[in-house]
Amino acid sequence: MRIVRTVDEMRRVRAGLPSPVAMMATLGAMHAGHEALLDVARGEGASLVASLFLNPTQFDDPADLARYPTDPDRDLGIFEGHGVDVVFQPTVEEMYPAGATTEVDPGPVGNILEGAHRPGHFRGVATVVTKILVVLAPDVAVWGAKDAQQNVVIRRLSTDLRMPVRHVLVPTVRDADGLALSSRNARLSPEERAEAPVLHRALSEARELWRGGARDAEVLRASVRARVGRSRLARLEYVSVADADTLRELDEGRPGALLSLAAHLGTTRLIDNVTLD
Repeated sequence: MRIVRTVDEMRRVRAGLPSPVAMMATLGAMHAGHEALLDVARGEGASLVASLFLNPTQFDDPADLARYPTDPDRDLGIFEGHGVDVVFQPTVEEMYPAGATTEVDPGPVGNILEGAHRPGHFRGVATVVTKILVVLAPDVAVWGAKDAQQNVVIRRLSTDLRMPVRHVLVPTVRDADGLALSSRNARLSPEERAEAPVLHRALSEARELWRGGARDAEVLRASVRARVGRSRLARLEYVSVADADTLRELDEGRPGALLSLAAHLGTTRLIDNVTLD
């Protein structure tokens, strides 16, 4: 496995990789969900490139960035164990050189839901993903379904900027009790961790209402609010029933709609979603 730290070297290495080239990008703090992405990406390409970069511009709260768990040596070991050929591990200065002012505005889809509660977050995501896609030039990029709005933003920018990359979504990987795997889970106290599965239970119960014939989107939202509201520790930030492509809120649920939420347990903020099937 080769580790590359500069854009110029990465471009030289990329030119010699057998095609198709698959890519998986991460901030670090790898877990089993990331490993599932690597396994899918490994099957999608003759070459597998991973990026390891804790991007500061997508953190609206500096304290949140400071608390983000990091263990790059462990991450690199996981990459190697899953057959990664090349790791792009740049510094902040390499990705944002002195004097750089260009940013990528994701448009309206970046200003709602997560974007409304984390101002500037998706501008940072769109900017860094654009940079990574331009440098790595993958044929296939693999992403996790848990970050639903991020995936919408990435698909939108890829389409609008005419990037020749195919995006593959991997279903959310969950613990046995339903909690979606996330690097942030490590920040939960034992008591908070025990309570955290209420988020997926709330979404699942609302989806069961849908399966039982409920079509009023506000009924589904109210079900989630009520279920999370009975928790001693979880504090709901928002719940949404939205179109999966535009993320506009719906009056009536429909197949393929995205049912999502964000909530706090102590100082840890978690997100999750399910699709109305």
